[in-house]
Amino acid sequence: MFDVLVIGGGVIGASVLRELSKYDLKICLLEKESDVCMGASRANSGVVHAGFDAAEGTLKAKFNVEGNLMMEGICKELGVKYKKNGSLVVAFSDEDLNTLQSLKARGEANGVGELEIISAEELRELEPNLSDEAVGALYAKTGGIVCPYELTISLIGNAMDNGAVLYTDFEAVSAKKEKGAFTVTASDGRQVQGKIVVNCAGLYSGKVAEFFGDDSIKIGARKGEYILLDRECAGFVTRTLFFTPTKLGKGVLVLPTVDNNILLGPTAEEMDIPDTETTQEGLNWVIEKAKKMCKNIPFYNTITSFAGIRAYSDRHDFIVEKSPKVEGLINCAGIESPGLTSAPAIAKYVVNGLIGALLPLNKNVEFNPYRRPDYFFKNLTDEEKNQIIKKDPTYGRIICRCEQITEGEIICACTENPRATTVDGVKRRTRAGMGRCQGGFCQPYVAEIIAKCNNLPLTEVTKSGKKSNLLQGVSK
Repeated sequence: MFDVLVIGGGVIGASVLRELSKYDLKICLLEKESDVCMGASRANSGVVHAGFDAAEGTLKAKFNVEGNLMMEGICKELGVKYKKNGSLVVAFSDEDLNTLQSLKARGEANGVGELEIISAEELRELEPNLSDEAVGALYAKTGGIVCPYELTISLIGNAMDNGAVLYTDFEAVSAKKEKGAFTVTASDGRQVQGKIVVNCAGLYSGKVAEFFGDDSIKIGARKGEYILLDRECAGFVTRTLFFTPTKLGKGVLVLPTVDNNILLGPTAEEMDIPDTETTQEGLNWVIEKAKKMCKNIPFYNTITSFAGIRAYSDRHDFIVEKSPKVEGLINCAGIESPGLTSAPAIAKYVVNGLIGALLPLNKNVEFNPYRRPDYFFKNLTDEEKNQIIKKDPTYGRIICRCEQITEGEIICACTENPRATTVDGVKRRTRAGMGRCQGGFCQPYVAEIIAKCNNLPLTEVTKSGKKSNLLQGVSK
């Protein structure tokens, strides 16, 4: 019997789990996929929003500003890369400039500091590759960037290091409550019991809530397509660039990633049946909008494109509350942008404000907030590298040449919490396969390491779980 069950292994569920691990509680994360961070958090822009966009008085505004202030410290504890690179909302007309004044006032009302309107001349000094048509910008110096899957995986890994339990391939299909405890049943028949359930199931949070008897959560889906440029483009832009929002939305972003790629996107397509396929139409739209923002974009350095699905609620705000219909069920639903930024603050509120009213929260005196990143070797000095190689020769063998990832780092990803069991799982933890060749050379070697670490035949190694086997068995 667990004290708390968290359903959903995205950044919200991960943040709640890690916050819970600070207390003397039996906690468990249930994830329907073969690995964590397989939903919206896998294909997120990684922007740490300053907090000027959300309407005053909303949960989005509250948790955005609080989460922004918490993010850098959490990343330092977890060894996750974070950059306070600042963001620019770029104006292309007098009407846009008037909107920037409203955004600045809203941000200040929300408690955002270091906001200023800058001129076209100041703007081009900061970002020389901006379009000549730009006439000014709102500069938010507290904006930042982080790797969304690195953050999510590290949060869950740190929680597991502090006693949390993870069940993957656990697709919840039913739930019942008896004698003050919930029993959650998976599609394969496994059952887990818990006193409190925190529903962080993202796109499926409405469906999950219904299993418990709560039909109050209505969730929609939007697909966003992105284009990623190679690290050779590092420095093309250094800040996160937004269009001035209109009634039609914010348009695409142009921004650097913490690993020095350039990211363009996303689109925003309403979907009845979610899919993550990219389309020529969607990518052309991203290219067209990005060209309006910047000149001379090196599209020839495109290394991949991808799409993600983000959930939103019919309330047009975050849903973070005790279920109005089921005692002991807490819903975290409709967590669209700025959900990543808000995650630490949402987690603190859920644990201290909601769960704390239902269970005693006694400190976990052995809680260790620190974690070493899964990939770190290439950033060490030669002396530090040699010391590690003397102790463990696997760090002397480079597997991914594009990203300079060693065999030792891949072995760690396959053996440390939460363990990678797929090629994409290793990719998200180590960046092996994220370079220019996109795994074209290193994937077979990564698969061999996964097979060895998990005592599997190569034919059972998958790209991303369930029916994505890399090889078919060959009969003799």
